[in-house]
Amino acid sequence: MDANHPSRIATVAALNHAAASLSAMVDISWVPTGRVEKEGADSSLDSFDALFCAPGSPYDSMDGALEGIRFAREKDRPFVAT
Repeated sequence: MDANHPSRIATVAALNHAAASLSAMVDISWVPTGRVEKEGADSSLDSFDALFCAPGSPYDSMDGALEGIRFAREKDRPFVAT
């Protein structure tokens, strides 16, 4: 999946809409699944407060996607899967 995939665009729009309605700030970054697989979840995801995984299989790296989901669960990070 790339950063311009329709499901990612819709998820980002929904998160921005929710943040605006709550007067909260949200800073959204796209991390390719290949990077998560190559660098490891601790290196590539630790700086984030929460994670989301947008639908759009096949991912560049299914292992990277699953590693990101596992990271969120094991590190008790808020996680949204759409």
